[in-house]
Amino acid sequence: MGFNILICDDSALARKMARSNLPTGFAETIYEVSNGMDALEVLAHHTIDLVLLDLTMPILGGISVLSEIKHRQLETFVIVVSGDIQPMMQEKVMSLGALGFIEKPIKQDELKALLHRFGFILPDTYQTPIAV
Repeated sequence: MGFNILICDDSALARKMARSNLPTGFAETIYEVSNGMDALEVLAHHTIDLVLLDLTMPILGGISVLSEIKHRQLETFVIVVSGDIQPMMQEKVMSLGALGFIEKPIKQDELKALLHRFGFILPDTYQTPIAV
């Protein structure tokens, strides 16, 4: 498949969990950053197919990143991964262009179902996650 993925979360453990829950062979390149400012830097210099984005981070949070992606008209898909599951927050991220919302910690089946729903993977590619 070979997608370019950006995982943006201030928690190294959360980034590792996100990486480990991606389907086998899904990513060609995985970039990892710990804040929104670094995420925007990666997006400015690389073609990123999918962003897994936390909301609460230092320097620049996920809402600001989504706003900038929308403002700059960057062509990337964003799935928000957050512990903030309030319906109001989910509505806000969707209004800013997020493709979907997953509650932390990531559940492998939920991520794969969302990736399938939006055409990133086929059901028969639901394999074990890539090794970290």
